[in-house]
Amino acid sequence: MTYCVGLMLDQGLVMMADTRTNAGVDNISTFRKLFTWQVPGERVLMLMTAGNLATTQAVVSLLDERTKAHGERDPSINEVPSMFQAARLVADTLRSVISQPGTQGQRAEGTFNATLILGGQIKGGPVRLFLIYPEGNFIEAGTDTPFFQIGETKYGRPILVRAYDRTMGFEQAIKLLLVSFDSTVKANLSVGPPFDLQLYRAGSLTLEPQLRIAADDPYYHAISAGWGEALKTALDSLPDFELDAGG
Repeated sequence: MTYCVGLMLDQGLVMMADTRTNAGVDNISTFRKLFTWQVPGERVLMLMTAGNLATTQAVVSLLDERTKAHGERDPSINEVPSMFQAARLVADTLRSVISQPGTQGQRAEGTFNATLILGGQIKGGPVRLFLIYPEGNFIEAGTDTPFFQIGETKYGRPILVRAYDRTMGFEQAIKLLLVSFDSTVKANLSVGPPFDLQLYRAGSLTLEPQLRIAADDPYYHAISAGWGEALKTALDSLPDFELDAGG
């Protein structure tokens, strides 16, 4: 399983993905699920993947190949004119991979499915964030839906819904995401560190250095322990339920 989150902020985009994959409790591996492309000063694109590993690796490989010899492998993600066109290209590539004969005709909701989050900015356009479904359609984040999750989403969603604020800075957003990821890790063994983190400052058209937060990272440990204690303190501060002694 996987857990990935893309947050839209006034400051830009924050993307975080776990790296654990598993085919049973005795077959656990680490694979990168956060990928980037950029032409500094012209475009920045970030992609996170969840679902069948062979499918997602094929999608990323095809997108990469088209950037290396784009004259012969059009269209290239480094040449599409807008983020909307980039989302269409990624969606079409995903749908094409799923429908290939190697998938034995499986439907999109079957064994070979995958879901993607694409974010970034192309010169002349705004920062945009898309959720791409295995069927090849997609939706865009906006005021009412300012973040997307893929993979094992339910455990880490409550804190995002309660605490997300579009005006928060990168530092606070990273703290929020680590709480969300830690809640997911505590509840589901198929999600785990290290976590890959990518920041993008709106208008810069240049990627910040990508970070990897390991299981033994001191800040991650402090967040995990601090959040656990804060929850216990908050629970203790709430009034106890009063049972009717006569009932």
